[in-house]
Amino acid sequence: MSSYRFCRTDDIGLLVDALNRCWAPHYPGEPAMTPAAFKRSIRDLQVWCSSCMVAFSGADPIGVLIGAKRSSGTLIHRIAVHPDHMRQGHGRHLLTSISSKLAILGPPRLVAEVPGSFTAARQLFEACGYDQESVLTDYILDTHEPASAHGGWFVIPVTLEDLDANGLLEHEQPRCWERSIETLTARKDEITGVAVASDEQIEAYVLDADGEVLSLRSLVDDGGGRLRHLLSLTGTRAAGTLRISKVHPAEISSELLGSIGFRPAGTHDTYVGKARSA
Repeated sequence: MSSYRFCRTDDIGLLVDALNRCWAPHYPGEPAMTPAAFKRSIRDLQVWCSSCMVAFSGADPIGVLIGAKRSSGTLIHRIAVHPDHMRQGHGRHLLTSISSKLAILGPPRLVAEVPGSFTAARQLFEACGYDQESVLTDYILDTHEPASAHGGWFVIPVTLEDLDANGLLEHEQPRCWERSIETLTARKDEITGVAVASDEQIEAYVLDADGEVLSLRSLVDDGGGRLRHLLSLTGTRAAGTLRISKVHPAEISSELLGSIGFRPAGTHDTYVGKARSA
């Protein structure tokens, strides 16, 4: 017999087990979830255990929903059903339950960023009345070449606080949840940044954490030259391929990313719904 329940703060072990049983079979290349990694998601993404659910068959987890909550809405961070229990209505029940809860408690906006390869999840959201809002693109950049010549550019280290103090963080710009300003603020102690600066202003910057580019921007029209140089420096320090995940088309143009050497490496579909009572 199947059963479902919302979780509590002392259910981290259960949620880790459920993710490894239900999510991992769909993505065998990903590292296993651990309690430490789950706690980081609470800090970085504002995952709320009370917005997470587990489906059971007897005592065994067969489905899981992970919800992250901010004032702007709730992110369905992960939802998965064990392959042996798919097409039995478990995913729909999980989504309907969180929707009913948020219709009472708010906020009403529900968002999901679904990997383009996860067909079953995309079909589930569409069947539950979610609308596809945008397509987010993952990019990678090989940085085996040494830093490019820069013609006298002055490069300085820069922090998230420096950029905010100079009014350079675009708070209203569309961004995926994992690179939103809220997430960057939560991860600020892990983030390294470099910038090209003149006497008057910061002209371009790149923020990263261990080869994961979190934000980049050029404030001058130089054909991407300053960004290419900063990315070369970042790649040398990261010793490998740089990646930037889930780029909204209104955040950074594909033309700019292509001009500085990035190439597409996958997509996510953003689905949006509104909480309502069952």
